[in-house]
Amino acid sequence: MMRTPLYLIAIAAVALAAGCASTTATPPATPEAISQKFAGKSYVLLGEVHDSAAAQQQRLQALTRAVEAGWRPAIAMEQFDRERQADIDRARRERPHDAGYLIEQAAGGKSGWDWALYQPVVALALQYDLPLRAANLSRADAARIVRGGYGDVFASDQQAALGLDGALPADIVTAQTAVLDAGHCGHFPQAMLPGMLNAQAARDAVMAQTLRPYASRGAVLIAGNGHVRRDIGVPRWLPDSSARVLSVGYIETDSPDKGFDVVVRVPAKDREDPCKGAVMGKPMK
Repeated sequence: MMRTPLYLIAIAAVALAAGCASTTATPPATPEAISQKFAGKSYVLLGEVHDSAAAQQQRLQALTRAVEAGWRPAIAMEQFDRERQADIDRARRERPHDAGYLIEQAAGGKSGWDWALYQPVVALALQYDLPLRAANLSRADAARIVRGGYGDVFASDQQAALGLDGALPADIVTAQTAVLDAGHCGHFPQAMLPGMLNAQAARDAVMAQTLRPYASRGAVLIAGNGHVRRDIGVPRWLPDSSARVLSVGYIETDSPDKGFDVVVRVPAKDREDPCKGAVMGKPMK
């Protein structure tokens, strides 16, 4: 049997997480106004364009204002794989207020993130002694799911706890297929589609599971816009999510807005056309 190249699996997973847009547009909202919407919510999902400093600064300001006003949520981050939780906890014991040291210990040598953009969020959690949770399914586990299914990573009882013991809802399949195809400039390898859909669902389900223990105090998810979308992302894996979830998309001015409760527009970065010279099987940059 032909084995799917790991580079396709890894890059396609990133394309799923990042190639997400968002809901009905609302007038521009200030960080202060957005922070006031957090009250009474069990889950506050704050999106991002991964390489947009402007979007992440807007998000940080809203979160900081809410915490300064007395809110004490747990903060879960896509940027840390779930296997790194012990490293996060150990780093906090060793240097309780050193965000740079925590990232160094818990990043696991991953170079795919611009950690300077995330250090202020980590510092905020340390300053106010907030729970900080590693929320992501690792790239290695996602690759195993793409090739062999959920059972290669999760036991049967774990699949049931995550909500992965049944078929994916048809609307999620349709929407995520469109995301994948767009992320590969219309050339996504169809043989990989079922596995990639499963891997994306597993990521969202794991993030939701990370949040659930903190519902009573409030839980924040820091993740790509695709993960925080109400229609296809983490909210689909949370219980009773309609009233207790707030999804905030931080999207660029040239992106559609679908699937969020609140949209914050930020200037689009000047990037090379990702589909320039695209060929079958080659994901967008």
